[in-house]
Amino acid sequence: MLCFPHAKINLGLYVTDKRSDGFHTIQTLFYPIPYHDILEIVPSNKSTIYLSGKTIEGPTDNNLCWKAYRLLQNDCALPPVAIYLHKLIPSGAGLGGGSSNATHTLLSLNRLFELNLPTGQLLAYAAQLGSDCAFFTQAQPMLAEGRGELLRPVEISLAGYYLLLVFPNVHISTAEAYAGISPKTPQHVLEKTISLPIKEWRHQLSNDFEKHIFKQYPLLGNIKASLYNKGAVYAAMSGSGSTIFGLFTDKFLCNETAASFSFSTYIAKLK
Repeated sequence: MLCFPHAKINLGLYVTDKRSDGFHTIQTLFYPIPYHDILEIVPSNKSTIYLSGKTIEGPTDNNLCWKAYRLLQNDCALPPVAIYLHKLIPSGAGLGGGSSNATHTLLSLNRLFELNLPTGQLLAYAAQLGSDCAFFTQAQPMLAEGRGELLRPVEISLAGYYLLLVFPNVHISTAEAYAGISPKTPQHVLEKTISLPIKEWRHQLSNDFEKHIFKQYPLLGNIKASLYNKGAVYAAMSGSGSTIFGLFTDKFLCNETAASFSFSTYIAKLK
């Protein structure tokens, strides 16, 4: 069973409350982007996972694909499998690569072994693996609330725009990102803001993590400013970082901007 787990960007990200369980309540819009890892799961004599591509930190037992397999195995008595994961999406970059891998592991196992698990049950399993995992069960824009698991589809399209992702050599842990957050009510209503023309997003669509993270890592703020200076109609940090993305209307300008950075970049035309 072969699949291609996709990444996401966040359009707006507001941290509105600190919950009694230690998690935070957020509001954001998850938008799927055509940037993929490669995941294959096949029956095997022994359960194991093979990793290639970009480095994934931590022991194998902490890999979200492995956790997803063990989660289903506990309830569905799955036979042994070999999991092959080739990483192209950087880890800890705010693009949801690990969460997407975990969710696509659930989806692949469901199809491979004909478990016939309904969507609601798959969503429940995904939510156990990570706050944004449930989003990756459906490749469409979703307004997310709660921990990120309460999802509602929204009508928004970035089709025709050129997306530039910039990957600075900075790793920001989730704990570090939330340590500088003071939850508050958003100044602008997210769903209303995203209905505006994209050129108006710059002053109304924000990411709460940027304020303190840019103070700690001025390079990230400089990258965002550079994207605007070079013609992006909108630029922001995705998730808790450290990827900075820009939306362009002109392919040549997008390519020229990417070439101006010494960091790794990725370009895609959105559909």
